[in-house]
Amino acid sequence: MKTLTEEEFRAGYRKAQLIDVREPNEFDGGHILGARNIPLSQMRQRHKEIRKDQPVYLYCQNTVRSGRTAQMLKRKGYNDLYMLKGGFKGWGGKIKAKK
Repeated sequence: MKTLTEEEFRAGYRKAQLIDVREPNEFDGGHILGARNIPLSQMRQRHKEIRKDQPVYLYCQNTVRSGRTAQMLKRKGYNDLYMLKGGFKGWGGKIKAKK
């Protein structure tokens, strides 16, 4: 797994599967535009929704949950894993929030 700076993350996430591993209430409060919400708490049941043949870009609020998610996905055979350095709270790009 590779930790990417915001610039590196921004350069590649549109061509990847962007997964927000925070809980739904956090996701609804604001997330990176284009992200899918698969919380770490549901990842064991839902990891098959993520394709193994495409890069996976993960983020959480800081980096703890995305790191755990990456370790779990690696054990399940995912290899192209990237994590946002500093997490969502360090993101300065476009976000979407439910009103």
